[in-house]
Amino acid sequence: MAENENTLTWFAQLAVAPPQRAPRLTGDKITLPQSALEQLLAAAPLQAVPNSSNARVQHSDTFDPFNPHTFAAESRARQQIEQRQQQLPHPLTFRIVNPENGRFVYAGIREFSAPENEVALSSLLRESLEISDDDFTTPETQESEEVPDMEVDGVEGNGHQTPTPPTIPTTSTPAGPRVTVHAKQLPKGTYVRLRPLEAGYDPEDWKALLERHLRDNFTTLTVGEILTVPTSRTESFRFLLDKVYPEGEGICVVDTDLEVDIVALSEEQARETLQKRLERAARAPGTTAGSSVGGVLTLGENVAAQVLPGENVDYELRELTKHEGTLRIELLTDDPTVSLFASPLSARQRGRPRRDMHVWGDFSAEGSKKFKIRPTNIALEGAESIYISAYAEIEDTEDESSQRVPVKYNLRISIDDSEDGAEAEAEDDEHEPDDVQCQNCRRWVPQRTLVLHENFCLRNNIFCPQCHNVFQKRSPEWQNHWHCPHDSSHGTDAASKIHHDSIFHNNYECTDCSSNFEGLPALALHRTNECPGKLIMCQFCHLIVPQKGDSDPDFFDPEVLVSGLTPHELVDGGRTTECHLCGKIIRLRDMNTHLRHHDLERLSRPAPRTCLNQNCGRTLSNTGNKSLGLCNICFGPLYVDTHDPEGKALRRRIERRYLSQMMTGCGKAWCQNEYCKNGKQKRQSAPEAATMSVAEIMKVTRPLVDALNVKPEETNTAPFYFCTDETGQHRRNLADMIYAEGTTGDGDKAYDMAWCVAGAEAAGGDLEKTREWLAKWAPSRGETVR
Repeated sequence: MAENENTLTWFAQLAVAPPQRAPRLTGDKITLPQSALEQLLAAAPLQAVPNSSNARVQHSDTFDPFNPHTFAAESRARQQIEQRQQQLPHPLTFRIVNPENGRFVYAGIREFSAPENEVALSSLLRESLEISDDDFTTPETQESEEVPDMEVDGVEGNGHQTPTPPTIPTTSTPAGPRVTVHAKQLPKGTYVRLRPLEAGYDPEDWKALLERHLRDNFTTLTVGEILTVPTSRTESFRFLLDKVYPEGEGICVVDTDLEVDIVALSEEQARETLQKRLERAARAPGTTAGSSVGGVLTLGENVAAQVLPGENVDYELRELTKHEGTLRIELLTDDPTVSLFASPLSARQRGRPRRDMHVWGDFSAEGSKKFKIRPTNIALEGAESIYISAYAEIEDTEDESSQRVPVKYNLRISIDDSEDGAEAEAEDDEHEPDDVQCQNCRRWVPQRTLVLHENFCLRNNIFCPQCHNVFQKRSPEWQNHWHCPHDSSHGTDAASKIHHDSIFHNNYECTDCSSNFEGLPALALHRTNECPGKLIMCQFCHLIVPQKGDSDPDFFDPEVLVSGLTPHELVDGGRTTECHLCGKIIRLRDMNTHLRHHDLERLSRPAPRTCLNQNCGRTLSNTGNKSLGLCNICFGPLYVDTHDPEGKALRRRIERRYLSQMMTGCGKAWCQNEYCKNGKQKRQSAPEAATMSVAEIMKVTRPLVDALNVKPEETNTAPFYFCTDETGQHRRNLADMIYAEGTTGDGDKAYDMAWCVAGAEAAGGDLEKTREWLAKWAPSRGETVR
């Protein structure tokens, strides 16, 4: 009984939703109706509240431990709180049984959003339960919504009658097969043994792939079922779940360390796998029988390489900022099955170029495959580099050995500003003045031999009016010569016709959105532009994601068109964050505009007015003497409460302060004032050089005092050289250092001295905070409002 009280017991018989209503379910995921969640919560076991925390919490309004009535009320309140502590197990797992054939499988919950009396199963679960799509074609009618009594599979037999599963209320019963869903908690798995159903696997390549596949798609694993792991967009590998620990029908793979062991299904399969691995190792990239490795290319480099049919050799060109001319990429080969592709690496293009996904490509059957990329090409906007790929088509031949012979080619990248066709036209126009053009082969021949040439040419040669090529009448090239009725392509053998039709006129399906297109160029254009599954680097979440999700708006949504963002970025940019400058809550997609307003405000701000004391690092606040241009710290020693309309007494006080500084000094250890005895001794190597007579001092200070405008109604602009406190001196030194950094050409921004002083004051004398404040709030020299 104690064990049953902590076990979740729930089961129901539900109709399976049609496959078209469960397209997003993968792995072992199911969806249940909302009423199933309510029933599960009602059947969830109680979770007791610890006494230590319960004793410190008062749940009733008037609790008195010495009053028996309030003490009883508190006890009842705590019991009600304990009754509300009903929690579902995590993770929530189910055992699904098909009563028609007795097959069962374990599954994890995706969400509770299915219609009433229905359960949506993934394709893997339907296959495990042997439920085919044909079972949903004929609607089943049921007159009663009650579920008949049945023997429920998986309930321990103890001689008692199995209870009837509860009926979930509904207005109409859907057609289709029905299954019984049990709430069944599985133990955490520690070990699983997989047996591949096909030869050629490599256990070392499956560790990361299996870990990612199980984490994203599975909550449980059922013994005896088939685990299909995709290796690419079109290929997959299948494993048999042979054994698990703890032993039983299944295990839970969430929040556990799972050891995976891959064992061959039989000795014959192991030998075949070993043979395939050896063959694959012999054809590995970089070997004599395999494709070349590829790598990083430089401008002007000529690469001699080879590629196996059906494989790609990838290169990367990173020198995009070092040239301004037209980029010419050319591939030379004798095999017409080799194609050349290229794509930029940018925020909107993240994939390697392939035959069905590229920005630039050349499928031509000629020996030279080339294309030019101008620096003004819109596809290069924001590109970090250019990916280049050489690919060899697989020919339809019965000889498998010939399909595994690498094809050699030469790849060359250069800068070419010449115009296409200029040299060819010049060569065609070169002929002698007395030459005459043959009407059959269009060649220029001397006039004296025209009759003989035409007699021979008309008997043996034939001119094709479509491609303007000349063939011998009895040659195989003319017998197999063809022209495509859909475009201007042509060739001289049946293989080239098949190759052309397979590339340009066969129908291909997009692997990301299931759209159909005629020809690989149209499919490649779709996959690099408007395909929802095209991978991009989101500028808000900084992850490589498809540019349009299932719940994202359409590409033709007005907001998507106006914003210039992809559907994913439009939705992801709707999240909010705090502006690091003003603290306001701003949407991510509006942050750039918001920061431009801050930038406009920064550039429009007037420069702060600083204290005219050249040793002080403060700005003029509401206190101090603004007409004289001194802060309250520097003006304090000069202040007297007397009537001085002409400022004569103030001028005498300023002169006496200069005399006192230069004769006796201020006595401050931090002073660096050149008009102070202490500061001058620190600046000069000989301390006795700072000693001056009164006449010499007056000769130095008289020009400083005479330049001052001390009348109260006028504003002074002449500088002062007073000794100041340690804080003001430190800020001034910091401002001088930052100001000097901007004038030495070392890469730092140049700010006016007034902004440097304001930054040092706002940062409290901290160097890094001063630089940060200047970058946020101060305009640099030469920076204007645009």
